[in-house]
Amino acid sequence: MDPVVVLFLSFFCLLLLSLGRQKSGRGKIPLGPTPLPILGNILQIDAKNIKKSLSNVSILGPVFTLYLGMKPTVVLHGYEAVREALVDRGEEFSGRGSFPVVERANKGLGKGACALLIMTLWSFGMGKRSIEDCVQEEAHCLVEELRKTKCG
Repeated sequence: MDPVVVLFLSFFCLLLLSLGRQKSGRGKIPLGPTPLPILGNILQIDAKNIKKSLSNVSILGPVFTLYLGMKPTVVLHGYEAVREALVDRGEEFSGRGSFPVVERANKGLGKGACALLIMTLWSFGMGKRSIEDCVQEEAHCLVEELRKTKCG
């Protein structure tokens, strides 16, 4: 078979798989402009004037989905949408996205290091009492010791 034909068929199969994955993997994310396979909506966003680009897309509503490459990104456009998400429904939006490049670079060490740090800080008393309580207790002990030595 001719290498050009094989290359074309491979690209076409990759394109079909990409389209199928985008349609089936949407779940409960908001609607947005139709993305291009592999590129997503990157060509629809003007990097020099992002505000205008998002305003053009926001005719779909204040909450919409843009695909940056093959990764869906939910966009909140406008004060009311951001306020509702962060204030009124803050618990639902409190998660953190994953960054595959960073996860591959540190090989999952971030979560373990964070857990160790929190455990160590708790063992030193962080979160149990405020520093003001500790200072007041130590000051009280110092005053008592000074009274015992007849200096006070």
